Amino acid sequence: MSETIPLNETPPKELRRTVGASVVGTVAEYYDFFIYGTASALAFNKVFFPEVDPTVGTLAAFSTYAVGFFARPLGGLVWGHIGDRVGRKQALVFTLLLTGLGTFVVGLLPTYEHIGIWAAVILVLVRLIQGFGVGGEQGGAVLLTAEKSPPGKRGFLASFVQLGSPAAYLIPTGLFALLTTQLSEEAFLSWGWRVPFLLSIFVVAIGLFVRMKVDESETFKAAKETRERETAPLKVLARDHKRELFGGLCTKFVEAAVFPFYTIFLVAYGTEHGIDKGMILNAVMIAIACELVAIPLLGRLTDKVGRRPVYLTAALLNLVLVVPAFKAIETGDMAVIVALLVAGLALGHAGTYAPQASYFPELFPARARYSGVSVVWQFGSMIASGPFTVVASALLLAGGGSYTWVAVYVASLIVVSVVALVFFMPETAPAKRGGVEYADWGRAEAAAEPAPAAASAGTPARH
Repeated sequence: MSETIPLNETPPKELRRTVGASVVGTVAEYYDFFIYGTASALAFNKVFFPEVDPTVGTLAAFSTYAVGFFARPLGGLVWGHIGDRVGRKQALVFTLLLTGLGTFVVGLLPTYEHIGIWAAVILVLVRLIQGFGVGGEQGGAVLLTAEKSPPGKRGFLASFVQLGSPAAYLIPTGLFALLTTQLSEEAFLSWGWRVPFLLSIFVVAIGLFVRMKVDESETFKAAKETRERETAPLKVLARDHKRELFGGLCTKFVEAAVFPFYTIFLVAYGTEHGIDKGMILNAVMIAIACELVAIPLLGRLTDKVGRRPVYLTAALLNLVLVVPAFKAIETGDMAVIVALLVAGLALGHAGTYAPQASYFPELFPARARYSGVSVVWQFGSMIASGPFTVVASALLLAGGGSYTWVAVYVASLIVVSVVALVFFMPETAPAKRGGVEYADWGRAEAAAEPAPAAASAGTPARH
């Protein structure tokens, strides 16, 4: 049944500490994951796959990057269950350790020169461990903040957690840009690429320190005490929330696809067209810096006008920018590339990423929320982002260097999200629902019985 929103009781100091811990922890997690994507584009084809054609080597390096995404759904299922039954905080501590230590190990790995193909095999195993850890990270991080936020500011406050992903990309990108400009090609491939991986140990230590200081939300504590706690979270989702799972998963496609498109694939595309990789990385960093400013502003906008309008507008913008993105890279003009990437990342990507921190949690009841968010997040990422660089590189190779089929591939993923937003996804922002939560939020005073799933996107259920 519907839940009328009470006043939020989280003290401001505790709320600020939770937001800060979620952001820092997410930076630590995604630093570990994104660092690998940049290294794949710049070095791994040469240090782990030196005996093949450069283009094929890049494809092989991206394949090992993709492996991590296929471990994420399993991690999402496992850590989602733990997060719903044991606690958000406990799950997040373990996911941070798994991902962080995996990244540090990559910096110590022998290369093809030392042990041949076994170097790539070990790399794949480490990627699987990292992916398993990341699979439970984002769902729990957004819940820690979303469940402690006042309903009218949930979109704004929860969106701060999303700063962790672009910030985490910015840090290793900056390190790689510095290393590639200050070191010779030989030095970079010999030892320079290892430096950002080894430095991850400090990022993880900071993340653990701040995350250990955060308490569980009262929302989770209340939900844990209800009689539904004995029902398996995945059973609850399969029984009552099929539409939300399917709609959310498809809605994730656009964001999951365009981020590696702008930040990884276009870097490799430009490098293969003779454009200085340092210049492209600098352009990406400028755009990411702009996105850091845009995310909380767009999160606040979702509190005012709704989650779905902001998300849908940004998805359509990404669709329009697909072909111009290739044209911009081909110009080799720094100003043109920066302008395109700012539009794509600070508006297009941020407009789909900022709403997720409140939109996805609001789809599911508290007793199954961690699992619901993790399934949507990780299965959507696995399908749209996991194979993205591999498929896009293969399409580019098959097309003889033409971007046509890659553009069709990116556009198709975006269209799936647009259709899902229009026909499957409800509006969940409490301010746009007359002060009523879409799903049981899990407060002690809220009724816990679920209502049937929505019959249509236009008339969403109120659980």
